[in-house]
Amino acid sequence: MRNHEVSKARKLLKNDGSLAEPGWSKSLIQQYNRADIKAPKFRIKEWDYYLVLSPSSDFGAAFTISDIGYLGLQSVTLFDFSKPWEHTQTILTPFPMGKLAMHSTSEKGNTVYKNKRLSMEFQVSNGQRRIVCEFKNFFEGKTFECDITLLQPPMDTMVIATPWKEKKTAFYYNQKINCMRASGSIKYDGKEYSFNPQTDFGTLDWGRGVWTYDNTWYWGSGNAVVNGKPFGFNIGYGFGDTSAASENVLFYDGKAHKLDDVTFNIPKTSYTDPWTFTSSDGRFEMDFVPIIDRAAKIDVKFIVTDQHQVFGKMSGKAVLDDGSVLEIKDLLCFAEDVHNKY
Repeated sequence: MRNHEVSKARKLLKNDGSLAEPGWSKSLIQQYNRADIKAPKFRIKEWDYYLVLSPSSDFGAAFTISDIGYLGLQSVTLFDFSKPWEHTQTILTPFPMGKLAMHSTSEKGNTVYKNKRLSMEFQVSNGQRRIVCEFKNFFEGKTFECDITLLQPPMDTMVIATPWKEKKTAFYYNQKINCMRASGSIKYDGKEYSFNPQTDFGTLDWGRGVWTYDNTWYWGSGNAVVNGKPFGFNIGYGFGDTSAASENVLFYDGKAHKLDDVTFNIPKTSYTDPWTFTSSDGRFEMDFVPIIDRAAKIDVKFIVTDQHQVFGKMSGKAVLDDGSVLEIKDLLCFAEDVHNKY
């Protein structure tokens, strides 16, 4: 199985704009620089996406600040899994093309978006991240507010540098940070939702790159406490040329455990019917019972997106590098099937 691990610090891109070293790593060892990209500004995609889930209280929230070239997409989602219910509100901004000044690393700097309706900031400091947001008229005239802190002690992450065979200047540089303990709260519709750092976690999806026009990807992620220690997983495929490495990783007590291929077995009947996940190395075998399909479909000329981000509970087994078997039971997580043309 291909799983080339990048081990030496270097620039992400060569002079011709192609990836210097496709593969995966446990941190942002390759340095991204927007100025090195050999593509028009409207083709560059940069985003920070946070997902914070509370299995103990059956709620969660997601936050996006993004510049995808000819469009900026800033969004907030609130989930109530007990109902179940979710609402996503999005602000679209035309042709940001670098004006949001997205950072070249996830490790420092604050990411900010503000207009008359939405104020959202992702603050990064030593050992923690903070999400502060006020969204006026989030839903039915009601305001969404939050102040959430995610703890990030020294730990492995999943970083992957992925090229495309059909276009040498297309690439995707992506970091997933799992297992960040969450505290703080959300206020909406007269109710306060509080995170418990003993049971609740946040995940960061940090992405930078230039893609080809038409792509489908599968991605899944979740966190929990297993045998008294933080456990998380990141699984996915379908996006670019992953012959150098996959993004399939288990996290346990701060350490990454690399997996081979993982397959999403999605029922053809409905996204909310039970799924299974199987692995080529037998180290990720799971059943998945959906709760909510956060579906979104947009078709406006050259921009087409069909998304199914399905939240539910996963049960099964995960096997660490040393052969230790972790029994997973009703882990609140998501898995998605996304097709984009943009």
